[in-house]
Amino acid sequence: MSQLPPHDDSDTPDDTPDGPDAFEEIVQAETGRDPDLAVIEAGSRTLRTQGAPQQGDGVAGRPQDPEVDKALRAVEQELLGRWPETKLDPSLVRMEALMDVLGEPQRAYPSVHITGTNGKTSTARMIEALFGAFELRTGRYTSPHVQSITERISLDGAPIDPERFIETYKDIQPYVEMTDGMQEHRLSFFETLTGMAYAAFADAPVDVAVVEVGMGGSWDATNVIDASVAVVTPIDLDHTDRLGGTPGEIAVEKAGIIKQGATVILAQQPVDAAQVMLKKAVEVDATVAREGMEFGVVSREIAVGGQLITLRGLGGEYEEIFLPLHGAHQAHNAAVALAAVEAFFGIGAEHTRTLDNETVRKAFASVTSPGRLEVVRRSPTVVLDAAHNPAGARAAAEGVTEAFSFSRLIGVVGTSGDKDVRGVLEAFEPILAEVVVTRNSTHRAMDVDELAAIAVEVFGDDRVQVEPRLDDALEAAITLAEEEGEFAGGGVLVTGSVITVGEARLLLGRG
Repeated sequence: MSQLPPHDDSDTPDDTPDGPDAFEEIVQAETGRDPDLAVIEAGSRTLRTQGAPQQGDGVAGRPQDPEVDKALRAVEQELLGRWPETKLDPSLVRMEALMDVLGEPQRAYPSVHITGTNGKTSTARMIEALFGAFELRTGRYTSPHVQSITERISLDGAPIDPERFIETYKDIQPYVEMTDGMQEHRLSFFETLTGMAYAAFADAPVDVAVVEVGMGGSWDATNVIDASVAVVTPIDLDHTDRLGGTPGEIAVEKAGIIKQGATVILAQQPVDAAQVMLKKAVEVDATVAREGMEFGVVSREIAVGGQLITLRGLGGEYEEIFLPLHGAHQAHNAAVALAAVEAFFGIGAEHTRTLDNETVRKAFASVTSPGRLEVVRRSPTVVLDAAHNPAGARAAAEGVTEAFSFSRLIGVVGTSGDKDVRGVLEAFEPILAEVVVTRNSTHRAMDVDELAAIAVEVFGDDRVQVEPRLDDALEAAITLAEEEGEFAGGGVLVTGSVITVGEARLLLGRG
């Protein structure tokens, strides 16, 4: 197996630490993407409390034009009439057929493919920002969406315009129907959206596509690309009914995105998962760069609004990078993203140099990751985090503890029924004074009484409140946080699901 060479010490200060000991132990990465098909339709009430400053965050709202909104809803309904993301057929036959009739649009541009359990979307956003800073036109495909389906397909760092989303669907619709007629099963919701993304990227055209798998790797609908760079974020237990019961078993499926001769950017992994990835790399003669060996986080310190980090890349060191995201896991995601972009540009293999440091700083300073330890309101502070598995919840809990000084933190938790809910609650129990259990508006949401029963076992009866409606749950949590007094430092953490976070975001006036 080939390895990327270590950095040239002559390019870094004499006091730079060397070897694996220079890097921190990775914190379990932040929440991944929960495959959920719902188009978020939250209530109309905007809850009280002062809003945090608005900024561009890549989250789309509903179209202002009523006719465009109507047309977009029609497309959404047509897509939702197909197999949902939660119903899977482990096969690429339909996607390959669709790409064939579309003229193989996914081969019109190079790509970076991202798999893993947690951290995929944040890492994708960082990679996209870096490419954009180096003046490459980007396409990004991620899932699920926080508020609008158009977020899944981004061009140049922004969600595709609703009009363009509709046009793209109409353009490929005849070919989708043609493919439907040739197959045993119709194309699914996710397969159709993936086809739309690849077609939109080719039509733009983009210089590079950043593509996140929906689930797994080998048979994921996105895996009709031949990415020159394969990124594997930390693997942990999630979707165990479909992917396997250990990190090693899950890694077998995720290793399917590693293609012949590619470069693999491997975040720190459980030993069994790392072994699977390295074995796959050997089989296809892929080059491997490992976090903690060829690249990683050298140092990090808390800063106002985020953290200041120094990263070791494949070609050298990048100092004093401001990352406006909270949590050690996001620093590790940044290291992975930087190594992926370096590998794409041939650094560490053909070139022994670094990327322009100022451009890298500018890119990271612009990164947003909605719903990932995101502050959306003040007085009291309301933080959103889409953690939906125990690993994501542990990372979120550590990030909250590190970045905020809450004297009393109230949780609002609404989960999906197919998750390790007890594990999520146990991860948050040490940092939450009380928890308000609720549900989001989708059919996959866990029954609130069932969730409450588990919460009582974890927190005790006196620390659990039940509010079936999310808006009421937010009001209740804010009231509990305010009991500390205006200046006492009470806060609210909304978590449990991407959908819960998206709906809360709308209710809190961020839609």
